[in-house]
Amino acid sequence: MSESQAVAFVTGAESGIGAACAGALAAAGYDVAVLYFHDIDAANKTVAVVTAAGRRGITVQADVADEAAVEAAFDTVIAALGVPGVLVNSAGLNQSGVPVADMTLVQWQRLIGSDLTGPFLTSRRFVQERLKAGGPGQIINISSIHAEDARAGGADYCSAKGGLKMLTETMALECAGAGITVNAIAPGMILTPMNAKAQADATYRSSLEAAIPVKRAGTAEEVAALAVYLASPAAAYITGTTVTIDGGLSLVLAQGA
Repeated sequence: MSESQAVAFVTGAESGIGAACAGALAAAGYDVAVLYFHDIDAANKTVAVVTAAGRRGITVQADVADEAAVEAAFDTVIAALGVPGVLVNSAGLNQSGVPVADMTLVQWQRLIGSDLTGPFLTSRRFVQERLKAGGPGQIINISSIHAEDARAGGADYCSAKGGLKMLTETMALECAGAGITVNAIAPGMILTPMNAKAQADATYRSSLEAAIPVKRAGTAEEVAALAVYLASPAAAYITGTTVTIDGGLSLVLAQGA
């Protein structure tokens, strides 16, 4: 990894999987731009983890669904750290839980904006910068097992993640010749703030974990370790794929259990 590639841009890095990815990438030798939406205190804690690993870290605020904000965020990162060599798209919202018949257009657009339009906007600028730099790069999209497994009340979320899967594959085809790999990670049940109820209610958590073949939820750190691998030279021959990390849950869901 050259110095020109040793910068990672992680969206949604103030908490959960994004924060874990930022810390793990710093431990692997990357300077990290921590993009957050509204919680500056949490973002600063992530930067503290980055700097504790001996790397440079900055916070950048943006709504990933806002084109101008994303462009400005990249300008800030490039000026402060250099052109990113790794992009982790982790920012996103959970499903609204609203059936299609009751879902408003605002609810639909809000989630599609964060979980699909956001990765498009950040990836587009990232690819533009890597093409100008003339070097390789890695895009890692945090998807979900629900890109392929529908669930009631999740029309917005499942549609966004399904779209992200196809965006990943399309970009992989377009960018392979430039040495840019594009992959996705599809987590199952991971203990993050997005799954706050599972963390707070032991009985509820146990009922969910009973359906998972390995009988436990995953951790954000396990997802982050996979992201670091996909960002490494060892994964240079992997592109256009989605790696599932769910303790075998998707196998159970595929059986209709």
